[in-house]
Amino acid sequence: MMKNDRVVFIVDDDERIREALAELLESHGMRSVAFGSAGDYVEADKPDLLACLILDVELPDINGLEFQRQIAEGEHPPIVFITGHGDVPSSVRAIKDGAVDFLTKPFSDADLMTAVQTALDQDRQDRSTRAELGALRRRYLDLTPREREVLTLVVSGLLNKQAATELGISEVTLEVHRRNIMQKMAAASLADLVRMAERLKIPVTHSRRNPGGN
Repeated sequence: MMKNDRVVFIVDDDERIREALAELLESHGMRSVAFGSAGDYVEADKPDLLACLILDVELPDINGLEFQRQIAEGEHPPIVFITGHGDVPSSVRAIKDGAVDFLTKPFSDADLMTAVQTALDQDRQDRSTRAELGALRRRYLDLTPREREVLTLVVSGLLNKQAATELGISEVTLEVHRRNIMQKMAAASLADLVRMAERLKIPVTHSRRNPGGN
């Protein structure tokens, strides 16, 4: 039975390889979409499904390793490299830049399917992480400008009194803002809030200072 919740993209300039990979994947119930170049892959409308990208190193329009670098900043499926001319430096570079595996032709069907499944599992985790971060960003955007200022000072380590002085407000008002922040961010503790701020890459602009300046 075909699994319609996932897709494997194949980018290889050898039609025979594309067909063989498509048949192998189909025999394991996996849908695939094949392209003869990186450009064709980029320009195509791709379904938003759990995915893996099988990418040849030597392509007619760009080296696969360079293509990996180009798409690194965006959201893309985990990559499984295949090549007929593998070498240690290339494989090290590919894995260091996030590839799931680097297979040299001829490779076994089992090795490829293991790599594909690992890539799909990774994509599932990546999607979950992105969804969690998206929800966290939406909660942060629900904060008022003042609450965001308070959050920055609190996670930087300032005591309530110090943060209140920094903002020119009373300690009671600061505590109200802090309580609202904890509720809106759904933070169970200060440590939880600090971890959220780290995920959101909120800069720590202050460090805890003793009133006496020591």
